[in-house]
Amino acid sequence: MDDIILTGNDLIEIQRVKDCLLQQFRIKDLGDLKYFLGIEFSRFKAGIYMSQRKYALDILQDTGLTGARPDKFPTEQYLKLTTDDGELLKDPVKYRRLVGRLIYLTVTRPDIPHG
Repeated sequence: MDDIILTGNDLIEIQRVKDCLLQQFRIKDLGDLKYFLGIEFSRFKAGIYMSQRKYALDILQDTGLTGARPDKFPTEQYLKLTTDDGELLKDPVKYRRLVGRLIYLTVTRPDIPHG
């Protein structure tokens, strides 16, 4: 295990859990939750607001698409691709990383692929 979030209404009990963990492991308390696994957290009286805006913007920036405009159909509709089409990727690792990040984004934000 690498990271853990402790949350609850009982601050004393949270402190007890942290003390117990500290006896068994080397831990570091990072304070109030701000950003975790690509999700930003903001606390308000009405509750907690979660956003992946920064994560999505980081993906756009890393791919050089920050200024890109949305398109209803970003590729030709009904296009049939074959194994002979196009060129091989020079760096498939970058493509795999991008696909993984987009899958994570759409799993945690199911409204994105249908927006």
